[in-house]
Amino acid sequence: MAKAQFTRQMTIAQFEELFPNDDACKSYLQARRWPVGVKCPRCGNEKVAAITGRAFNWQCRVCSPTGYRFSVLVGTIFENTNVGMRNWFRVIHMMLTSKKGVAALEVQRVMGFGSYETAHYMCMRIRAGLVDPQFRQLMGIVEVDETYIGGKDKNKHADKRSGVRGPSGKLPVVGAVERKGNVVARVVKHTDAATLHGFIREAVSTKVDLVATDDARGYMGLQGFPHEAVRHSQGEYVVGAVHTQTIDGFWSLIKRGIMGTFHKVSAKYLPLYVAEFEFRYNNRNNADIFGAAVARC
Repeated sequence: MAKAQFTRQMTIAQFEELFPNDDACKSYLQARRWPVGVKCPRCGNEKVAAITGRAFNWQCRVCSPTGYRFSVLVGTIFENTNVGMRNWFRVIHMMLTSKKGVAALEVQRVMGFGSYETAHYMCMRIRAGLVDPQFRQLMGIVEVDETYIGGKDKNKHADKRSGVRGPSGKLPVVGAVERKGNVVARVVKHTDAATLHGFIREAVSTKVDLVATDDARGYMGLQGFPHEAVRHSQGEYVVGAVHTQTIDGFWSLIKRGIMGTFHKVSAKYLPLYVAEFEFRYNNRNNADIFGAAVARC
């Protein structure tokens, strides 16, 4: 059985040495996906038989009388694609070694793909794989804030301007960050009290020490959490332990990445970009971030 290998953030030379071919990548994926032994992805049966002559393929006779055959790629983002595993791993490595992300056009240029669509498809599929639906609720001192992502109305073409001042036309994103811990961020439709309170109940533990926000109207009346706010509307930004500077730093990373690297992000794909930045932020101190990404995908 392959053993899950600790993989420190790699240089290009180290990547080339560790992953010389597709089989090396599949072996690495197997060890990350099933660290204690191969299991049937359908029923979880551990007594599966390797298929002779087909590496990284197994058969389970529990969930099918004729035997369910599966490969190491089943149920992963790498399944049913014509791109080799080594190229998939190289793109993941590119995305993780860039603090502000890497554009699909840059991936196409560096990887030599024949079309932009291939690079775009791979980047989006990787971002989808990095989504964490089973996150741990945040504790300690948690900052909650919302931001708006998108171009200014005055910079749009005349026929696309809304004519309304403020965040109209931009996409709202709400986030919560545990001081010196993880962040949870979601693209939302509205920033009213029902939406913001619902997000806090989802992302933050009721055993939290403090929920710190600004004085936006949507946070008023928050029940079940110790809540204090700084009055940004009155020029107040820090009152003891109450501030939103940590989550503001996360918003800065996202916005700088979008403006400097991606330039434009559609409403359809914004949740995937947010998931990428969330994963990178939550693994900022994880020297084995590449292994964590492969296991997630």
